[in-house]
Amino acid sequence: MPNNTRYIFTVGGVMSGVGKGIATSSIALLLQSRGFNVSATKIDPYINVDAGTMNPTEHGEVFVTDDGMETDQDVGNYERFLNQNILAANYMTTGSVYLSLIQRERNLEFDGKCVEVVPHVPLEVIRRIKSAAKAAKADFMLIEIGGTVGEYQNLLFLEAARLLRLELPSNVMIMLVSYLPIPVKIGEMKTKPTQYAARSLNEAGLLADVIIARATRPLDEVRKQKISQFCNIQPEYVISAPDVDSIYDVPLNFEKEGLSDLILKKFGLKARSNDLGAWKKLHDVVHHVKKPVKIGIVGKYFHTGDFILSDSYISVIEAIKHAAWRMQVKPEITWLDSTDYEQDRARLKELDSLDGIIVPGGFGSRGIEGKILTAQYAREHNIPYFGLCYGMHMATIEFARHVCGLKDAHTTEVNPKTPHPVIKSMEEQKRLLQEKHYGGSMRLGAYDCDLVPGTISHAAYSRKLGVGSGNLRIAERHRHRYEFNNEYREQLQKAGLVIAGVNPQRDLVEIIELKDHPFFVGVQFHPEFKSRPLAPHPLYLKFIEASIERSKKI
Repeated sequence: MPNNTRYIFTVGGVMSGVGKGIATSSIALLLQSRGFNVSATKIDPYINVDAGTMNPTEHGEVFVTDDGMETDQDVGNYERFLNQNILAANYMTTGSVYLSLIQRERNLEFDGKCVEVVPHVPLEVIRRIKSAAKAAKADFMLIEIGGTVGEYQNLLFLEAARLLRLELPSNVMIMLVSYLPIPVKIGEMKTKPTQYAARSLNEAGLLADVIIARATRPLDEVRKQKISQFCNIQPEYVISAPDVDSIYDVPLNFEKEGLSDLILKKFGLKARSNDLGAWKKLHDVVHHVKKPVKIGIVGKYFHTGDFILSDSYISVIEAIKHAAWRMQVKPEITWLDSTDYEQDRARLKELDSLDGIIVPGGFGSRGIEGKILTAQYAREHNIPYFGLCYGMHMATIEFARHVCGLKDAHTTEVNPKTPHPVIKSMEEQKRLLQEKHYGGSMRLGAYDCDLVPGTISHAAYSRKLGVGSGNLRIAERHRHRYEFNNEYREQLQKAGLVIAGVNPQRDLVEIIELKDHPFFVGVQFHPEFKSRPLAPHPLYLKFIEASIERSKKI
């Protein structure tokens, strides 16, 4: 069926963060379980060309694909639910669409025609969607449109959906994910906001085929009938989507509502299989594990006003969960702001209550000394430590300062004049920084890493891959400008730092470790990007394993 792809657009109503990404991912999983080849695309209504220049405390995590695209975090959800890689072609923004149109116009690809916002922008969106579907050989392509209906910046993408439906009326579905509030002082679930969202969708020339009704509680029959009547949709196509304890419950809830059957019925298709066995086993583990493992994440991208934005580290959080569930323990995550340790070192004692510590990726100087202090405390007190990208840099700086005696050792990102730049920018990155060429210019995407036999990392990957103790090459995803400085490599190794992984093409240090420590590993890459609920990442598994061992002793 690759030449007869079905397209399902997911749009949001009432408010952002309503769960379009999880709904899209869950529907994709259900269709995949029915035997179809499924892929997913995210459209972000930002002028930013990609997600790489967006503030994580405003937009959430930047997810990186194997081929080096900086995308919205929902692409990570697609990968985790489908257990497959999603590539750069499956992500677009308003900025990237306009940029490609302008480039094509400059190349005379329009044969001198006037290039207009309508219809050319929507047609470019459609071209990109079809191209991604063709590359994925997709039976179903799900397209999530960011934001909510009624927003001015979404109109061009809704117009693309309208034009594609006009072209392929039997091959396009529209799903509206809307929120039904229950005001505390009223105590009644309100459908009016969803009615307005459906009406706004109608004004764009679209009618919802399915309405996914998000709420704190399940939808009752009265509300379902009301939505049916006022939103011009059959009652069975109104799907109840109450809040759940785990996002991995959502596909099974949708299946109880018969959503995949409704989709196939709408397209006149029959299921080729029906296999949700592995997902049901995961569900049972998630809801029955009791023994806790306490993991602290020490970072700085937490606060937005009075609220904590965990989305800044969503892939890290999910990778912890995947590994913990595989090890039959319940992850308990504590958020720790590294700036607190700079202001009061005595607070480092709170790390003693943790089973493991993660210092995740990041940029800039704020909170950096607190992260270095965290690495030192974990090293000296034998607390499992996992440094991700920037967290690896912090561990290297700490080791250089306090083990090698390199006073004021630092990264040139924070202190360009440091006497001991143990972390420094790559030569090509220096030029890009001088030219202020920041967007899409980091070391991005998957790169090779040769693992050193006898190391913790080699043992973790070899166990996962089922190979022996010989040479082993893996590939992991990167997002950074600064690297371990090889000029200090021999000195740090003589002092006890283990170089456990190296990029073979450029001799770049990818993994550092410590001997005689339960688990002290820093990686230049982001292993969380490759973790899946049904296939946890080997390094996270090893980290959780070490954390469980510590939990038995404290």
